[in-house]
Amino acid sequence: MKAILGRKMGMTEVFAEDGTMYAVTVVEVVPNVVTQVKTVEHDGYVAVQVGLDEKKESRANKPEKGHAKKAGTTPFYHLRELRGDEMAGYNLGDTITVDMFKAGDVVDVIGTSKGKGYTGTIKRWHMHIGPKGHGSGYHRGQGSFANQGRYNHGVMPGKHMSGHHGNKSATLLNLTVVAVDTERNAILIRGGLPGAKKSLVVIRSAVKAQKGAPVVKPLIDRTKTDAAE
Repeated sequence: MKAILGRKMGMTEVFAEDGTMYAVTVVEVVPNVVTQVKTVEHDGYVAVQVGLDEKKESRANKPEKGHAKKAGTTPFYHLRELRGDEMAGYNLGDTITVDMFKAGDVVDVIGTSKGKGYTGTIKRWHMHIGPKGHGSGYHRGQGSFANQGRYNHGVMPGKHMSGHHGNKSATLLNLTVVAVDTERNAILIRGGLPGAKKSLVVIRSAVKAQKGAPVVKPLIDRTKTDAAE
């Protein structure tokens, strides 16, 4: 399994040569710098830690400077661990680039969902709204807390209640890579991705890929079209 760290930039649409339209999310994937290598012998599993967005040394604390010095790199604002057997070939200071993926690959995308703040049960758990007529005064409540005598000293764990909504890790499985632009360090992935614009996402090989590779039709080469005009 291979993986890379990128930044969600927003959605757009691209067209194939036969007119097929793909709604895609653009993920900016600047080269990831390997800051730590984990092995089976030393750590029990294979992984690499990568850094994104260089940080001035004057803005880094002492542990960050020491970690970067050991890897022979500069400090970074973001560090993520990427697991997978295919990541075993990298050494400290190496860069992981966007060309590790190609059009037609099936991938999983891991991001952090948008935060909704403190929300009620209607929005958070999609409960039904109560009656609004005939004198009813209970419209958006969270329902009965009765538990048939099984947990009389409190509320049973798992009870759907109001509270903090969103801002959690979310994974979308079996998405299709529509195009890879090595010049602009971008990957176009079909459909929407979790998280806000400019949030970090991890793109990895699909762990539950279905049989039969998806068909991605060749896209219109806009560079040739612009040159002809």
